[in-house]
Amino acid sequence: MIDLRSDTVTTPDDDMRNAAATADVGDDVYGEDPTVNELETRAAEAVGKEAALYVPSGTMGNQIAARVHTDRGQEVLADRKSHVVKYELGGFAQHADLQVRMLETDRGVPTPEQVDEATVAEDLHRPGTGLLCLENTHNARGGLAIDPEKIAAAADAARERDVPVHLDGARVFNAATALDVPVSDIVDPVDSVMFCLSKGLGAPIGSMLAGSEEFVEEARRTRKLFGGGMRQAGIVAGPGLEALENVDDLAADHENARLLADGLSELEGFDVQEPETNIVLADVSETGLDGEAVLERCRERDVLATAFGPTTVRFCTHRDVDRENVERALERLVAEF
Repeated sequence: MIDLRSDTVTTPDDDMRNAAATADVGDDVYGEDPTVNELETRAAEAVGKEAALYVPSGTMGNQIAARVHTDRGQEVLADRKSHVVKYELGGFAQHADLQVRMLETDRGVPTPEQVDEATVAEDLHRPGTGLLCLENTHNARGGLAIDPEKIAAAADAARERDVPVHLDGARVFNAATALDVPVSDIVDPVDSVMFCLSKGLGAPIGSMLAGSEEFVEEARRTRKLFGGGMRQAGIVAGPGLEALENVDDLAADHENARLLADGLSELEGFDVQEPETNIVLADVSETGLDGEAVLERCRERDVLATAFGPTTVRFCTHRDVDRENVERALERLVAEF
């Protein structure tokens, strides 16, 4: 079976398993786990922020950031196709009592003019805008790598209105790799960033939430509130340290995604979006089948993908799928379609 559903399906390699087995541990709620402490220090350095916090999942990281940055009842500005809107169970409303003002954007990032227009001041009738949430890469739009200049322009517009900015950077290292820029170029303009260790970087669990020391101090308390306080977490943080060494491998995932996209585009009825990172979206409406039917036929050929809409299928390359696997998957799909 060739699993192209997501880069979350990667399994830990031998170095990660060894790091888990030999990790120095302590009670992280007391701040006594040396492996977690090292991971948080290195993660902050990796994105150029003062401090970082280890969290069980990217969704928890985004939800903590929203809770810390805002007051109850405020509005959050976010692209209507963003992960925080589509895939986090209305968490902003449930965890932080926030309203979401969804924006229709080009490539997933609002223009400064859109930020200005959408931002509202607090008054007798309105709670005010409390947060701008951006995303890079943009998952639902096909793993788009958003230019640092566009991130900075949107963030600057928000800051001019005293609105903090959070970046859902689950795959931000993919963006930096695709754009050939330091990740700090993308992250510097925002107040906080979440990035995942458990996607393209290959760790079995965990994400990082980074920002100022003051922000992370409050985020640590909120993590406890959300049930994310962990004890001898070095066992899972050890593989996270190994994952930080895998950034250079992301370029191979992007190359494999381009190879996959080229092959899929040859299939009758497949309209394939050119990938910018490791996500390939294919509109299969012209096959006469819906997305689920296409996925079933893929499964019959031992290839797994994901539905991304009624007639859209997502394929995602990752470190457990090499070029040979991609070529083999294409051979199977050519025989099916």
